[in-house]
This record gives sequence, C-alpha cells and structure tokens, in this order.
Amino acid sequence: MTAQASVAPDSAFHAYARARLADGDGASPLAVENYRLALDEDPGSPAIARRSYLQALESGDLPLALRSARLLDAEGLLPRDGTLLHIGDALNRKDWAAARTWTDRMAEEGNFAFLAPLVRSWIRLGEGNYDPPILVAKDRADILARRYMDEQIALQALARKDVQAALPAIRAALATRTSDQDALRLTFAAQLASQRAATQALELLPDDRANFALARSDIEQGRSRKLRREGAPLTPAQGFGRLLTRLAVDAAAMDGGEVLSIRLARIATFADPGAESRIVMARLLTENENPALGLAEARKIPVDSYYGSLAEAELIDALDGTGQDEGAIALARSQAAAPNAEAERFVRLGSLLAGAKDFGGAAEAFRAAQARYPADVMPWTLLLFEGSALEQGKRWDEARAVLERAAKIAPNEPMILNYLGYAQIERRQNVDEALALLKKASTLKPDDPSITDSLGWAQFIAGNVEAAVPVLEKAAASAPGDATINEHLGDALWAAGRRYEARYAWKAAATFADGVVAERLKAKAEEGMKPEYAAP
Repeated sequence: MTAQASVAPDSAFHAYARARLADGDGASPLAVENYRLALDEDPGSPAIARRSYLQALESGDLPLALRSARLLDAEGLLPRDGTLLHIGDALNRKDWAAARTWTDRMAEEGNFAFLAPLVRSWIRLGEGNYDPPILVAKDRADILARRYMDEQIALQALARKDVQAALPAIRAALATRTSDQDALRLTFAAQLASQRAATQALELLPDDRANFALARSDIEQGRSRKLRREGAPLTPAQGFGRLLTRLAVDAAAMDGGEVLSIRLARIATFADPGAESRIVMARLLTENENPALGLAEARKIPVDSYYGSLAEAELIDALDGTGQDEGAIALARSQAAAPNAEAERFVRLGSLLAGAKDFGGAAEAFRAAQARYPADVMPWTLLLFEGSALEQGKRWDEARAVLERAAKIAPNEPMILNYLGYAQIERRQNVDEALALLKKASTLKPDDPSITDSLGWAQFIAGNVEAAVPVLEKAAASAPGDATINEHLGDALWAAGRRYEARYAWKAAATFADGVVAERLKAKAEEGMKPEYAAP
C-alpha cells in the first residue's frame, strides 16, 4: 500500500513535480494549480509551501499566497516580505489590531522597518484617530522613509478630504519623483477634482500631453460621476499598496533587486488592485522575462480609464516581449497618432520599427520625438537613436550628420563618441579622427568592453597591431561571450603572428555567432586569415 501511495498520480510528490515543470516552462496557471494540489496533499511541507508562496506572488494568486505564508510562518520560515503580505491582508479586512501587530513585527524584523511610521499613520486613519507620520531626522530608518513621505502625506490628506493640507505635499512629491510621474499626476488630479478642486487638478495636467487628455476633458466638463469613480480617496490598504509600489520601483533599480521588486509589486497589487500598482507590476514582469504575465496584468486596466494610455504603453512592451510584433507596432502607431502624443510614444514606436528592420520608419519616429522638445533641451539620445537607425538603414551620410550633431550637443558622452568613431572605422573612413574619438570615449569610460573593443579595433585598422592586441585582450576578458570582440581579437592576434591563439579566439567567437559571421569564423579557423575573411 505504501508503494502504491508513493506513486499515486494525485500525490503531493507528483503534484509538486508537475508544478515545478510548469513553473520552469513559464506555465503559471498550471503551476499554481499543482502547487495548490501539492499543499492539499502535504500541508506540512516547507519546501512545497515555499515554492507555492513564490509562484503565488508571481502569478497573483492571493489565497494561495496567504495559505503558503501561514504554513511558512508556523515553521518559522516566512520571508520578510511575507510580513508585508499579512499587513496588506489585515488592512484589506480593516482588522486594525492585526495590522498593528504585523507592523510591529515588521519593525522588529528590520528589513522594512523604515516603512513602519507610514503604515501606522494609515492604520490610525482607518481607526478614525489620524495622526501624521513622525520621522526622526537622524534616524537611519526614518531617513529612508522620507523618500516616500510627501506622497504618502498627500494621499492621506486627500483620503481625509483635506485639500489644503494635500496641496503642498503634492507639489513636494512631484518635485522629487523621477518615475511614473504621469500616473501620480493623474491620481492627484482625479482626487482633487472629485473634491471640487478642479482648478488645482488641471494645474497638474499640462494641456499638451496626450496622457492627460481624457482626465482633462472630464474635469473641464465636470463629469462628476466618472470623477468620483476615478478619484475615490484611497483606503488604508490602497495607501499601503501605493507605498509598496514605489518601493518595488526602487528595488528594481538596485543590483540584484529584480526578484524582490516583483514580490513587492505583487503584494502591492493585493493591497491596491488599482491602475498605478498594476502598471508597475506589468512593467516589472515584462522586464524580468515574463511578458505573458505582464500582458495579462496590463489588460486588467480598463482602456477608458485615466490610466488607459499608460497601460497601453506596458501592453505594447509585453506584446513585443511575447513575439507579437505586429500587434505591438499597430498599437504603438495608434498611440503615436494621438493629438499631442508624447515623445516617449514615438521612441517606443521607433524602437519597435528598428527591431522589425524598418529603419526608415524608425528614423522618422525618432525625428518626431525630437520635435516634441525645444531645440535647446532636446535629449542627445534621440539623435543617437535616429543616427543609429539611419546607419543601419544604409544611409550613412545622413547618419553621420546626425551623429556629429549629437556629439556637438554632448561632446563628452562615450556612447556617441563610440558609435560615431566605430561606424567610421567600419567604413575605413577618417581613421585618424575616428581613433581620436574612440580614445576619448575610452578615457571617459575605461571599463566598458564595447568601447575598449572599438578602440583596439581602430588601432588595428590604423596599422598599430602591437598596441591593438592588449586592448582587445582586455575587451575579450571583460566580455568573453561577445562574438564581435573575439573575432577582432583573433584577427589582431593573427596579424601579430600568434596563430594558435588567433584560431582559439575565432573558435570562441563562433560559439556565439550565426549566419554569415559563423561561416566566416569557421573558414578562418580552418584556413587561416585571408583578405576576404577580414572582420568588418
């Protein structure tokens, strides 16, 4: 009987194995279903509970996340972000006592202790005896909390319908935010308008931005029913969710913070299933190689909401990530065709067209993005994008003029110097001038392997093989999986008489090459260097 039970198709082991396989294949619904079955069969297994918890956070299954978290907590294995999950759950249930208990535990655990004053202020607001968060100037945790303070104070003031208290905090929050500012402006504006502060709301929404067109129209027309829906004051749970959303964005920008950012963002959507949280969740999933889930998340935001166009931007990226290029380009074109379309809409379209090898269309889109800026503040990156598209589209004379213009705007930007210099080296044009550009780029960014490679290759083309080899060796050591760098090194080593090492470098390059490049490398490794086999 024991042997039969151990191989039963519905056993914990088999359900867990199916879940892990589905997890590895990116089949989240199937993985969640089988983790749930595995927990049913073996609720005391920490290993199953741990995997179930992680998969539930990624896929957005709140019941499974809470169930797994409780099992892990009973074993003393609950991750620190599990405490945040419990805080959000208690706030959603308006169980203020439980929320306070979990917040105290969060403060004791240390990892997220700096959030405690902000969370406690939401709890007090929920209880009806609000006090603003109090931070100590010299306390390290409170210094971290200040990053989120103004936005939270503004949202709490709006939740209490205190417009006058909200306004200075709104201005301070917008002055310090560098990401997702459009979404935050929409949130503040909708809530102000719903509280009969239409003038102040419109001041937050420039009239030359497509992202704000729908909200501005509703506010100007006084569509009170929709404004009440879009601008409903946040509950304590939603306020906590917005706090975690901001923390997730910051975590994503840290080295190694990708996994934590996904978990924080998901816990945020559990507490606040609104548009702002879902937009960030969709972006992080797509950026972390799960565009299918990112697509599903972006589609949860109504297209006719104030955040609809922002959600469409994430939808475009997710469509592109799932290989639905035509759908992504069509939606990007639609966005770029809107009156007062923002520059980023044209950049997104240009990037997609370049990926589809429509370099002429890409260059046109990047020029349209440039037209959205006054000449004296136009970002140099837009010129680099246009120049790159023109160069790839075999319109080198036009590309060079654009890149030279970019270099005048940003004479100390290594990316421009490298692109302009290397493109000329590839064409064997103005070798001395190109070499000077690449030397400057390398001085500005000495540890960038692509720039180091460009410099070494330029030295090789200029005939200075002795100087080129150590530079290319340095580049290859920093980027051993780069086919171009290894091929350049092989060519230089061959010219230096180091034939065995040259073949080794070409074989290393061939490992990561395909198509014509792979054939050229194979021929060089077998036959040695010939003029027709030279790298471009």
